[in-house]
Amino acid sequence: MNHQLKTKTLVVIAGPTASGKTATAIELAKKHNTVILSADSRQFYREMSIGTAKPTDKELTAVKHYFINSLSITETFTAGDLEKQALTLLGELFRVHDVVLLVGGSGLFIKAVCEGFDEVPAANADIRDKLNLEFVENGILNLQEKLKRADPEYYATVDINNPQRVIRALEVFESTGNPISSYRKAGADKRPFKIVKFGLSLPREKLYQRINLRVDEMIKQGLVEEARSLLPYRHLNALNTVGYSELFDYFDGKINLDKAIGSIKQNTRRFAKRQMTWFSRDSDIKWIAVDKGYQSEDFNLD
Repeated sequence: MNHQLKTKTLVVIAGPTASGKTATAIELAKKHNTVILSADSRQFYREMSIGTAKPTDKELTAVKHYFINSLSITETFTAGDLEKQALTLLGELFRVHDVVLLVGGSGLFIKAVCEGFDEVPAANADIRDKLNLEFVENGILNLQEKLKRADPEYYATVDINNPQRVIRALEVFESTGNPISSYRKAGADKRPFKIVKFGLSLPREKLYQRINLRVDEMIKQGLVEEARSLLPYRHLNALNTVGYSELFDYFDGKINLDKAIGSIKQNTRRFAKRQMTWFSRDSDIKWIAVDKGYQSEDFNLD
């Protein structure tokens, strides 16, 4: 990418799950006659559609989207991978568009594209095996407590119910003596384009109500059947996530369906709270109150 990109703008639309990012981004993309890059860490996967609240086929047709349905759940895709691919893609897209949108609820993936990361060192395989055994024998609570002590900053932002993420952070800490959060770039990589960030906010009660309604709608659309079709892949990291792991417990006979649905709602609300914690630390985000109604002029790019 070159200095000519200084006249180009990457518009970030962030916010918690169910805050209305997809509809808002499509409206804005149409206004600027542009495209959308997804920064949602689960919508990459083709096999996961209902549980990830992907844009509908109609929405995907209305505006060109990138990084949706681009991978199989058997493939790994990190924030670092997104950074490399998105920057290459932006170099091409900015030849055609003055404005491109980056939309999603994954603070880590947004940070990767906007600022970049230091390379996190490889961990000791013996330490990883020890932590995995500890997880199998004692569950995740003990590992969560360890992470809270070792790296409170990362603990506050990571999905602490995702064993892979927790174990990865602990193995880095135990292998290097440094918390994984210390490998985030202290000085962000300068991007050759302008970045403007907007966040969508709702009062907590309204957001939680929208989350509950969305989960009910997912069940109607066939989330149980989608999760059942993915049972053979349940060991994969992509499926160790809200909306699927609760249903796997139901299939195992550990809980009934009502309890599984209630747990999906509760865990999604907790996830949304962690998303807001992450985004509230970013002083560059201009917040738009979704419940009060907004005009496209509120998304001022100057």
